[in-house]
Amino acid sequence: MPVPSSLFDALLVVLSTGGFGWLESAVETATGPLSLAIIALYSFLIAVVLPLPSEIVLAAPLDLGLSRSANLVLIVLTSALGKAAGSVFAFRLGHEARESGPVIRLLRRSRIDVVSWSERRTVRLAREYGYLGLALALCVPFFPDTISIYAFSVLEEDYLKFAAATFAGSVGRLVVTIAFFGGLSAVS
Repeated sequence: MPVPSSLFDALLVVLSTGGFGWLESAVETATGPLSLAIIALYSFLIAVVLPLPSEIVLAAPLDLGLSRSANLVLIVLTSALGKAAGSVFAFRLGHEARESGPVIRLLRRSRIDVVSWSERRTVRLAREYGYLGLALALCVPFFPDTISIYAFSVLEEDYLKFAAATFAGSVGRLVVTIAFFGGLSAVS
């Protein structure tokens, strides 16, 4: 493994090699109001650097004394807000990545050449559909959000529209997941 050239590169190596397995486990086990904070943090990190499935938030055993449907709506909205906040942070990093690209370098070193495939698709969506394309790209269940977010971030300039598209795409992805897969354990 190459020696990281900066603190940011070192953080990316830790994150990509399982440094946040505890967070995934926390999402799956936390109940009560604390689970909403964990869901928001997990979703934020997925937008910025973690190539993990965002759909795992649907497995959170949230219990706030509300109906299952209300708990599920809170999970979806909290996740989407966390991912929108993370996307704004990633948006800023994406503009800096035009110079150095630490996230893209890390993803290019992965076993699967998912970066070049998704970059082509994402750039095509961005050019053809703009922010709607970002929202649509993020609606695809089990596809890494990080790649779409960074690919769009180097092409676009409007933080608010970027965050809104990420929010809409995140809600869309979780709704699609619920519709097709039953929302994992959250709706069982």
